[in-house]
Amino acid sequence: MFTGLVETIGTIADVRRQGANITLGILPAQSDFEVAVGASVAVDGVCLTMEHCSSNMLFFTAVYETLTRTTLAGAIRGKKVNLERALPAGGRFDGHMVLGHVDGIGTMVSDRSVGGGVMRAFRVPSELTELMALKGSVALDGVSLTIASVERDTIIVSLIPHTLAGSTMEYLKAGEPVNIECDVIARYIRHLLDCRSAGQTAAQRDENLLQVMKRSGF
Repeated sequence: MFTGLVETIGTIADVRRQGANITLGILPAQSDFEVAVGASVAVDGVCLTMEHCSSNMLFFTAVYETLTRTTLAGAIRGKKVNLERALPAGGRFDGHMVLGHVDGIGTMVSDRSVGGGVMRAFRVPSELTELMALKGSVALDGVSLTIASVERDTIIVSLIPHTLAGSTMEYLKAGEPVNIECDVIARYIRHLLDCRSAGQTAAQRDENLLQVMKRSGF
């Protein structure tokens, strides 16, 4: 499990395509970024296993299933990526609960400067906005962010200078893709409601949702 707080930025220095898979060699900017062989690392929000290390370069393999669902399919040498090691037992839990299991790919749309920060809009698959809420959390390329606005297929997140400077969000441009992981709690709630509402009409599903919210104190 991860927190969505980027520890360091890495640079993809090696890309090797092996059949349907890709092996990535990544150089962390942080010289003491120690990772044990077999440990999990979130690479742009994608949970990967570190297979071996050579001259400070960390090697990971992204399999076909991962490549079809994430931006890693477009990995090229020189690209910057966010890196976060898995949260240790007893570690301080900041950010929000991030699993490294990407739900979909979004696209940056625009930036707007507000005070010392930035309000950034992203186009996202409409089925994912059902799992997002105003002031809720979302992980974009592994960065834990707060949702400032959510519409049918667009979200706006707030970025403070510290987040911009400490992640690849600083380099992101309009039209570029990002990995999206929705809040895991919202994911389970939707699954529960889908199971309960199988075969029901829209009105019945709405009534069920209302009853669940009432029992939860809303």
